[in-house]
Amino acid sequence: MLDETGSWCRLCEVKRISAVALGSIMSFGIVSAREPANSIADLVKLETKVSQVAAKTMSATVALVSEKTGSSGSGVLVTADGLILTAAHVVQGMSEVDVYFPDGKKWLGKVLGANYSKDIGMVKMIEAGPWPHVELGESKPLEAGDWVVALGHSAGFDPARTPPIRFGRVMSDGPGNFFTTDCTLIGGDSGGPLFDLDGKLVAVNSSIGWSWKNNNHAGVDGFREDWDRLIKGQTWGTLQMNPLANPETPVLGIGMGMRSRAKGVPVQKVEPNSPAAAAGVRVGDLIRSVDGEPVREGSDLQQVLVKREVGDRVKLGILRASKSLEIEVELVKREELYKTR
Repeated sequence: MLDETGSWCRLCEVKRISAVALGSIMSFGIVSAREPANSIADLVKLETKVSQVAAKTMSATVALVSEKTGSSGSGVLVTADGLILTAAHVVQGMSEVDVYFPDGKKWLGKVLGANYSKDIGMVKMIEAGPWPHVELGESKPLEAGDWVVALGHSAGFDPARTPPIRFGRVMSDGPGNFFTTDCTLIGGDSGGPLFDLDGKLVAVNSSIGWSWKNNNHAGVDGFREDWDRLIKGQTWGTLQMNPLANPETPVLGIGMGMRSRAKGVPVQKVEPNSPAAAAGVRVGDLIRSVDGEPVREGSDLQQVLVKREVGDRVKLGILRASKSLEIEVELVKREELYKTR
């Protein structure tokens, strides 16, 4: 029997080197979010937009380096008083971190809170500032095909160059606050910023996927949800190699049986006190759709659910003893369902 988990990607300690050039935009063709570029003039506009994003955000893109642990990552300032957003694993085990700016100047930062389940963390500049900073955007409205710009101190801080610029598009959303892009990432980029074409922060770089064309980012809306706890310095959650087993992933509370001849997901177990049990889902049911979207096997169901939010109500299309039913189930956080087990 399988539960509601699956496989995902490696963490960003994997190191790969790639050349980055804006010349690659010729194969992308975009002037704004998903608008195609149909002429040289459109490509010139695109190059101008990317250049504007870089000019607007470069000074706030910092390297985070720990002399004690020897680790290095990236971050981005989001307030004039020196609040830095980064990936949780970049600052794991640290209380203070050296903050390097693109101009080579170094300052000291205090590590605040982190939610490892979302791979998001905060650092605060010890000096009062004012500091260069970027504007927050939104991550939840992003869709596959939206174009984005990634920055980061690739391969660690290098005083001989500014953070390289990567341009790409959103490939897919989920699970949870995570989504993927084809922006090339290498070691040192973790925690670095991802911007939309208006220069607004939409995510921080989280990890490298199995393919260099499919890398993972932690959405800025995840920071918003946990902002107060992070500011207070609270640390919680579990960094998973498998985000489908993430403690904050929304679940139904079922065990999935082996694939049957009929298309759908057999229910082999219903967890006691789960949303599925409360809604009347039974062992032996065959789940065939979620909100009208067909699910042919367990992996389909997993991918649909991880793109939902805890508290969402989903309509399951169920086949029970040759009778078609529709059952509405409210999704619950994995850690809440299994916290006593």
